Amino acid sequence: MAACSSDSLQSSISNMPTPSLILVPARFKTGKLYTPVATTSGGVVLGASGDFNVTRATTATRVNASGLIESVASGIPRLDYFASGGVVGCPALLVEPSAQNIMAQSETLSVSGNWTQINVLVTGSAIASPDGLASGTLIVATSGNLEHKISRGTATTVASGAVVTTSCFLKAHGTNNFAQLVIGGFGFSPTSPFANFNLTSSGSVTAGNYTSAFIQNYGNGWYRCGFTVTAAASGTPSCFIVPIIASGTTRDGVFAGNGNGVYAWGFQVETGSVATSYIPTTTGSVTRNADVINVTGAVSGCIGQTEGTIYAEVDYRNFSTDTQVIIQSITDTQNRIAIQIFRSGANNVLQAFAVVSNSQVVSITYTIPSAGIYKVAFAYKLNDYQLHVNGVDRGADTSAGVPAMNTIQLGNFASVAQFNDRIRAAALYTTRLTNAQLAALTTL
Repeated sequence: MAACSSDSLQSSISNMPTPSLILVPARFKTGKLYTPVATTSGGVVLGASGDFNVTRATTATRVNASGLIESVASGIPRLDYFASGGVVGCPALLVEPSAQNIMAQSETLSVSGNWTQINVLVTGSAIASPDGLASGTLIVATSGNLEHKISRGTATTVASGAVVTTSCFLKAHGTNNFAQLVIGGFGFSPTSPFANFNLTSSGSVTAGNYTSAFIQNYGNGWYRCGFTVTAAASGTPSCFIVPIIASGTTRDGVFAGNGNGVYAWGFQVETGSVATSYIPTTTGSVTRNADVINVTGAVSGCIGQTEGTIYAEVDYRNFSTDTQVIIQSITDTQNRIAIQIFRSGANNVLQAFAVVSNSQVVSITYTIPSAGIYKVAFAYKLNDYQLHVNGVDRGADTSAGVPAMNTIQLGNFASVAQFNDRIRAAALYTTRLTNAQLAALTTL
């Protein structure tokens, strides 16, 4: 595992200037995320005015330092320790847009009045769930060549054309290693959507009909499994959990129950192309508000006004179709320098750009090949812009001015373009770092 603090943000690299602002997520309180360094270009310490403001008017979940899912109060920044396989990783700032789990009773899967039980034996509180409580539900197929499942309709409808992502935490039971998730009730694209999952080793998606599907190892045998489709009509989705016994089992099919089963917990249905952090529900839909994180006040002096460099290290896993701002220095929508990610066709593209007087004067792009850690530095100066990603020069622009800026936004832009993942570090420099320094700063 990489070191959890970025030594490269300090002056350990030969001839590297000290940043004017550093964020390595560690210390916080309600409404604040503390920065260890916040100074002006003249060395004036900004103190509390250099700390990040955190606004989120609802509770939200994270993976804590023990590897368990837990809820944190409104206004608390989410330091998330998730690492695949259930191994606790480096704390990273989890920043997400607003999302709503429209599946009620997301954890009471064993209650027949909440979920319909069809040819299965269901036992609640059967095993420790990903939150560390004994709230995992066991679903076992009864004997007979029949359908075997639990099912429930969502609490609200979805509109025609909406992208819908279904997810659930699943764990193998006994010698059975497979499970199936199904969404239906009306038309979807692709038609008759479902996905089968192998709940062993690193986990895998073995069959199905979907736009995309995923499986994430949360440790202790638990996997978060899910898939994405598009509603072809307006309606109320119905969702099934099926304890299948073979990797290629057909959608909601008939099979002979032999005591095969699966543990399940935390069902979620939401609009959007990725599964956001888990949102627990009881009697109805629950909304988690967006994470809005910024620095305002006496900070313009720590933003290079004629030259500078902005830096971010991100753990990018969620290939969303939405535009996602990682970090930007901004005066308003008409003047800003930013690093963001957006979808172009089948590709996820990292873009560094500058807007001066409402005109985009710089755009340098880099296609992201896969999920992983990305260290990005965008240096700017009059007629001298440069982008480095993971130690490599990704492009330059030599014909643009520099906007005036007085605010720093992390992971969001006016609650419209929200990041949807984890930010491990961020920094500002009030000088245009050299290309050699950019390469050193961003090398993994």
